[in-house]
Amino acid sequence: MQRFDWIDEAQRLSRAQQPFALVTVLRTQPPSSAKAGDKAVVTADGRIHGWIGGGCAQPTVIKTVRDALADGQPRNIRISPATETTMQQLNDVLEFGMACHSGGTLELFIEPMVPAAQLTIIGDSAVAKALAQLAPRVGLQVTVIAQDTTATAFPDASRVLTSDDPASLAALVDTPTDVVVATQGRRDLQGLKAALALNTHAVWFVASAKKATVLKESLRSAGAAPDAIDAIIAPAGVPIGAQTPAEIALSVLTNVVATQRSRLDSKSSRLQAPPTPTQTTAAPTTKASGSLISAMEQALNRSCCGD
Repeated sequence: MQRFDWIDEAQRLSRAQQPFALVTVLRTQPPSSAKAGDKAVVTADGRIHGWIGGGCAQPTVIKTVRDALADGQPRNIRISPATETTMQQLNDVLEFGMACHSGGTLELFIEPMVPAAQLTIIGDSAVAKALAQLAPRVGLQVTVIAQDTTATAFPDASRVLTSDDPASLAALVDTPTDVVVATQGRRDLQGLKAALALNTHAVWFVASAKKATVLKESLRSAGAAPDAIDAIIAPAGVPIGAQTPAEIALSVLTNVVATQRSRLDSKSSRLQAPPTPTQTTAAPTTKASGSLISAMEQALNRSCCGD
């Protein structure tokens, strides 16, 4: 293992849109094999590229990296000798006591490098174009799927796919993504089929409740999974009285960001407060965002965003 092989690994993971944490040694008290300024790239599965000291501290670092990647927040941790393993919060530093033979103290800064959240927009309507312009401004990485469109029609998108054929999309968009179907009368059913072919967190459909109901029945008749159909949120967007394409896009984007933040907060809360022996953990659900989506569906039936 080389002290500087973290540089190449960080570049590789960044290009592949894979999360990792950059761990930096801030200070040490001897005996310690690490020195201030040493760095390593650490992934959630425990791979370490670089140098941050010997094996005694690594399990604690890996666990803290997983927590940091889950909620996107950096950590400052101190690992020091103790007769037994302990943990306490001291101001902004997490103090870990470790029963290591070597002695020594390490203080580390753990900085999560999480890829931008994904948003896939299906359709080439005016709302789709406005949404593709707005979403990158709040840090979302946008993929557009629209039959026979061009990349020049969506200059702010990271990627533009010119076919909405569901059979080919699953391989092209394999990263979990939130999806907005904004076809608005052009290939609506095909757009919904394309959305259901993706690895989705949640699916919004820019359409009236009446139109969405008709198209959902068409999806059922075509054999689509009932749970996936029921999870489609329509009308899309929060009720802000939107009328123009840009206003509707803002309404929808507000909904997307709120859902993503709630999802992240929920994941962070689960990590910070694991179930006790008297608690049970709910079984995973295939329906996007579960009860959160159900609550939103009720609120969004009052949305401004119709056909």
